[in-house]
Amino acid sequence: MAVGKEIRGKIKSVENTKKITKAMEMVAASKMRKAQERMRSARPYSDKIRNIAANLATANPEYTHPFLVKQDNAKTAGIIVVTTDKGLCGGLNTNALRLVTSKLRELEGQGSKIEAVAIGNKGLGFLNRIGARVVSHAVQIGDTPHLDKLIGPVKVLLDAYQEGKLDAVYLVYTKFINTMKQEPVLEQLLPLSADKLQGDKGNHSWDYLYEPDAQTVIDDLLVRYVEALIYQAVAENLASEQSARMVAMKSASDNAGNVIGELKLVYNKTRQAAITKELSEIVAGAAAV
Repeated sequence: MAVGKEIRGKIKSVENTKKITKAMEMVAASKMRKAQERMRSARPYSDKIRNIAANLATANPEYTHPFLVKQDNAKTAGIIVVTTDKGLCGGLNTNALRLVTSKLRELEGQGSKIEAVAIGNKGLGFLNRIGARVVSHAVQIGDTPHLDKLIGPVKVLLDAYQEGKLDAVYLVYTKFINTMKQEPVLEQLLPLSADKLQGDKGNHSWDYLYEPDAQTVIDDLLVRYVEALIYQAVAENLASEQSARMVAMKSASDNAGNVIGELKLVYNKTRQAAITKELSEIVAGAAAV
């Protein structure tokens, strides 16, 4: 029964794999709820700071922050790529990196150079493989992202844009829609677009008193706004990662169950065939005697 022993070994191997994928599915489900709560709790802050920044920008038209001005002299674009540190989450990173590849080809076709910032191991490895110029990176973020760890690498591109060295900065991440659906998103981070930076609708206008002065307040606020956008992107990507991993591990567990069922059926057929053959040999021997 060498064949039967081999099939039993395969069944045992797939059962062990199923135990691992089932455990990973349960861990991802637990982390997913926390990641979704963190992501949803960050959304009101992003919305509020956007409204305040928009109202301040329109209330003080004599001063324009560099983040609102399009830089046409530079022929270099920056791109921030937000991916996961770990794999086993389906096509989450592949879809986002496909957007990155498409945008890089478009920018290179326009004659622009690229400076990239990678947030996450998968994005860093991809950018290094394609030979992109990575000016900074942040990896091993963990399940709880901290802004002080994220803004350091990203500040390289923000400062370069303020100095006029970049003509645009783009942000790529995966947006969380629901547990079963996550969408890769590529959006322009700088210059801040007019449709994205809109305040409260209405006929009223705000009259502000600035302390110490309008320029200082608007400068600090718009920097905080860009930081909030980056933090929100990372929080959305983490929620998407755990959801995609839970779905991928559930699919792997289901597939393992199907493979085990098929292997058991083959094993039973093989065993039955061996028993039938032995009985036939015994009957044939008895008849010969």
